[in-house]
Amino acid sequence: MSAMSPMYDPWEALLSRNSQGEIRLSSIEVTVTGRCNLRCEHCAVGDALTIKEERPDIGPLLRRLDQIDHLTTLSITGGEPSYDRELIESTVLPLLRYAKNRGCQTQINTNLTLDVDRYLLIAPFVDVMHISYNYLTPEDFAVLTFAGLRRRPAPKTAEALFQRLEANTRRLAAEGVFVSAESMISPRTQGRLTKIHRRLAELGVRRHEVHPLYPSDFARELPLLGLDDWRAEALALLDGRDPRVWILFGTFPFYPCSDDPRDRELLARIAREPGVTVRNDPDGRIRLNVNLLDGGIYVTDFADMGPIGNWHREPIRDAFERWRDQWRHTRFGCQCPHVGCLGPNVLVAEAYYPGVDFRRRRAPEESGWRGRYAISGVPVSGERESVRGEGNPAKVADGRLNIDSPALG
Repeated sequence: MSAMSPMYDPWEALLSRNSQGEIRLSSIEVTVTGRCNLRCEHCAVGDALTIKEERPDIGPLLRRLDQIDHLTTLSITGGEPSYDRELIESTVLPLLRYAKNRGCQTQINTNLTLDVDRYLLIAPFVDVMHISYNYLTPEDFAVLTFAGLRRRPAPKTAEALFQRLEANTRRLAAEGVFVSAESMISPRTQGRLTKIHRRLAELGVRRHEVHPLYPSDFARELPLLGLDDWRAEALALLDGRDPRVWILFGTFPFYPCSDDPRDRELLARIAREPGVTVRNDPDGRIRLNVNLLDGGIYVTDFADMGPIGNWHREPIRDAFERWRDQWRHTRFGCQCPHVGCLGPNVLVAEAYYPGVDFRRRRAPEESGWRGRYAISGVPVSGERESVRGEGNPAKVADGRLNIDSPALG
């Protein structure tokens, strides 16, 4: 198993196409709980968070995972997967051990604000400890992480949690754990992203993931940063980055098929920059989210995107194949693998490119961008690959995924 680095990202969807000749289901994200000690402003599942829940047996889910022949990565999310020790022992650790026994690489999404012992318990089975980090001060932390609460905790409580987050990050990094921190580019972080990045470097974070603010759930009413500001923030980060830290732009809202020279210049700059990558969105391409609590199969873990099936009633791979057939008939169902691009994230495209049919766009060979996993000599996007057809295509309307809608465009 290769070590993760800018040269090898096992969650990159084009790796599946490189090795298998087509996009296949190779990644699963499991939602193990709806409980969390925080209510973050940007939380994509905020409305689904709960106070109490039953803890189901994971045996049936493991048998469903056995049916996925090419499973290579498994992620665990919530809620907060480390919410209590019983959850860790009954669910999180068995899932991680299962994944490791299958040779999978693993990730856990956590806020790292609880006692460090529980993270040290799971660390030997985790390849990526993934956190969110959009703060410079305890005051920032209090505003962003308790935004979904009517009554916010006392400032001392927020400060203690923020200090624990930083102490735990530093401790785990010192223990050799690969900590990856995600920051949202938004009006909250505008003009501060480079300082946040350098703080993460001081804490020992190995990778800094940068994403747009997803217009979903708790964040559906929050202001989005415009593309001009987004582009400026990305360039400022590249100018001021710590070269020891891998920067990963995820759900990047700039594409090699763009006719805007500023987009092409930005992508060309990223291509030249060592230790900086752009990841194709794995959701719906190689990854599905499965909910341990309600059995739902989801294209992502976003709470306001409806299920495409239920793993209690059908194999997960069947839902994936049905979704993949539907996806090809949406305006997002494009591919330009000759430059390493598999098209836009649905939520990002809806937010920034309403009405644009990406199937009718094609990245030129001379675009200045060739993603790290670009494939030579393959068909490209456009009507040759993405044509209308029969079926039950997917649609996103008002931020909600609806698989019963007519085709887009």
